[in-house]
This record gives sequence, C-alpha cells and structure tokens, in this order.
Amino acid sequence: MPDLLSLYRRGMLGITERTWVKRLFTEHPVGRRLATRFVAGEGLEDAVAVAGALNRRGISVSMDHLGEHVHDAGSASTALEDYLACLDRIESEHLDANVSVKLTQLGLAVDPSIASSALETLAKRAAEAGTTVTVDMEESTWTGATIELYAEVQQRFGNLGVAVQAYLHRTEGDLRRIMPLGGHIRLCKGAYVEPPELAVQDRGQVDARFRRLLGILMAEPATYPAIATHDEALIRDTYARARIRDESFEFQMLYGVRPTLQEEILERGHRLRVYVPYGSQWYPYLTRRMAERPANLALFLRAVAGTKKSGV
Repeated sequence: MPDLLSLYRRGMLGITERTWVKRLFTEHPVGRRLATRFVAGEGLEDAVAVAGALNRRGISVSMDHLGEHVHDAGSASTALEDYLACLDRIESEHLDANVSVKLTQLGLAVDPSIASSALETLAKRAAEAGTTVTVDMEESTWTGATIELYAEVQQRFGNLGVAVQAYLHRTEGDLRRIMPLGGHIRLCKGAYVEPPELAVQDRGQVDARFRRLLGILMAEPATYPAIATHDEALIRDTYARARIRDESFEFQMLYGVRPTLQEEILERGHRLRVYVPYGSQWYPYLTRRMAERPANLALFLRAVAGTKKSGV
C-alpha cells in the first residue's frame, strides 16, 4: 500500500498537469522565480555560468538541456545540436562537467535508430572533449529500450553512464547486466509515478531496495557508482561503504536541493556532482521536484503569500 509521501507525489503530479496550475507557475513571476532555484536558466550561457561557479567550489557538474518526448526527427536533431554545443562549451571553458540526456529527447519515440545515432555522436564528441555522457532513465515505458541502446553504444565507446531507478522491480536484473560494461551508474530512487506491478510503492520498501542495490553496485569494481540521493540516512549508509571503494565513487545531487547537505559531503572529502538543468522546458522538471518533497511546495506557497501581502 502506498505511504503518505507516495500519495502526496501522485496527487501533486496530477494537480500540476491541470492547465490553470501550469499557467500559475509559468506566467506568475513567483513561479518563475521558484524555478530559478532548481534550474540554472533558459540558455546555455546561464548553465555555463552556474557550472563554473560550482566548479570553483570543488563540485563537478552534469548539464541537462531540459526536454523530453519529441515526436519528430527535426526536434530530435535540434536537441542533438544543443547538446553538441554544450559539449563544445565544456571543452572550451575547461569545465569539470558532463552531459545528461534523455533518449526520448533524442528521438527514441520517433525511431530508435535516430536516438542510437545521436547517442553515438554525443559519445564520440564527449570523448574528444575529455568527458562522458549520462543516459537518464525515464518512465518505465522506455526502460527496456533505454537499457538496450545504452548497452549497445557503451560497448562501442566506453564513456557512457546510465541512471537506474531503485523502485522498479526489474532494476536489479538491469544492474547486473550493465555493470560488466563499465562506465558510471547513477543509482536513484525513481521520480515517476508507476503502477504496483512495475514498482515498489511504499517509501520504506523503496529505501530497502535502494540499500540492496547500493551494496551490489559498490561491490562491483568494474563500474563507477554515482549515488544520487538527498536522503540523509542513505547518504550515511554510503559513507559506511566508502572504504571498500577507496573513494572511487561520487554522490550526485540536484541543483538547489539540500545545499547544506551538499556542503557536508564536500567537507567529509567525498566527490560530489550536481545536476544542473537549463532550458525553456523547465515546467515538467519543476513539477517533479515539487512532488518529491512537500518542503518544495511550501517554498512556492510562502512566496505567493509574500507577494499578496506586498500587493504584487
């Protein structure tokens, strides 16, 4: 049975799909200001500036040009060019950064061969720039195709990584399949609403699944684990396992989320990579952040209340 947080997430994602709610966020100044807490900005220059500032604090970056589910080859080609431009700036600015991509943004829903070709192009350019490409995981509809395409391109280029979602029942099998391919593997809890037949619903069970997969991943020398969580208990569990990895792993967190906890990780001497999204398609990303933690919704409500009191 879903716990209260799971019910909140489902309800929140349902509400934010309504037209009037979307208009409130995208057209109201407060909604756009809240977005800038979690999104670097709408342009590449914004993302480069944020990445540089994070690098100066000793934080690595994963840059994500927001967008997903394109339905024509032209849009997929535009997304590819956007990511190539991002890789160009990573190289020219000497940023400690890579890129994170969604395969539906690269045309997976149009034709898998388009997405495959685009991912190969990005892997080749990333290698020239001395960096890597992370393949994001999307809804369960695309999990199988994402794993297949990732495995195919990783075997050829060797500089990719992929995200896996702990709450999916299939993830342990996927993890055992892809670990021998090397690369970096981003372990996260999972950010989409999935049915019980595909994913664990209870928060405690998701945490238990995360811990099991964490143990498997940290014990595999062929991979570079990227532990993507803001959960303090799971971060402490990772601290306890750090010795067996000799620091050959990193934490990953989201831009604007739990900054104090990010500082703690750095102060303990661990590697940290912050996921920096940018672009005009920020609303779906923001709604997932709002659904993850009631505290994020509280930020927006306080800001709205403040503008009303001031007469804005």
